[in-house]
Amino acid sequence: MKAPIDTDRYRVRPGHKVELERWPTADGDRFKPGKKGAGAVLDGLTTKLEALQELLYAEGRHRFLVVLQGMDTAGKDGTIRHVFEGVNPQGVRVASFKVPTPPELGHDFLWRVHPHAPGNGEMVIFNRSHYEDVLVVRVHGLQPEAVWKDRYRQIADFERLLVESGTTVLKFFLHISKAEQKRRLEERRDDPTKHWKFNRGDLKERELWGEYHRAYEDALEKTSTAWAPWYVVPADHKWYRNLVIGSVLVRALEDLGMKLPAGPPGISRLRIV
Repeated sequence: MKAPIDTDRYRVRPGHKVELERWPTADGDRFKPGKKGAGAVLDGLTTKLEALQELLYAEGRHRFLVVLQGMDTAGKDGTIRHVFEGVNPQGVRVASFKVPTPPELGHDFLWRVHPHAPGNGEMVIFNRSHYEDVLVVRVHGLQPEAVWKDRYRQIADFERLLVESGTTVLKFFLHISKAEQKRRLEERRDDPTKHWKFNRGDLKERELWGEYHRAYEDALEKTSTAWAPWYVVPADHKWYRNLVIGSVLVRALEDLGMKLPAGPPGISRLRIV
């Protein structure tokens, strides 16, 4: 399937310096049909993704990991709802990583992550991930710099292990502007149906916008590899965010060259009464 947009422009090249101010948060003008024309394209991507995920599950040879990261309100939950709406729950899992528990803190930082990695035929979506240990941990000073700095290398090695064991790893940073985050927070405050989403802690985290951006820049720069690339996805407009992510996922799944497994010998001659 030919991608409706050039998604390679959002891929972070290994070894390249990342300055988030230079990356667009709204880039929908590149899609000439615009928002009105995006609906049909997104429907097509969703249908294709559904079929490919079914093939992934049926073949049972490949593993697929999607990592979603972003500032508060960037749209991680919305991405899961809209991009993955047609997939079969039987072969898909979502793993969310909250504040570590005491047993988790008693182990290395990747101990709680590895059990959630996909198995054969499985697609797993990380809603936040092991990257919190070089983001929140860094910004709030929860570990010394000497500790979290080593984690970039450890994360890259962990992801290489997954890839060499048959896992496709794709990572998406949902890139929104500070103005768009303000608008979304105000919407949660003003709309009673969205009050449940409002968290006063998000306001405190917003005050650390610059520190988080610097932490993300280092994480993207040091861990976007040939085997586990990062994409900086313009996420101010939800429809364009979904278009970019859906396009990347469909292309990566198609590149696996999957085939339906053969049925049992003589199946076509079986008589069913």
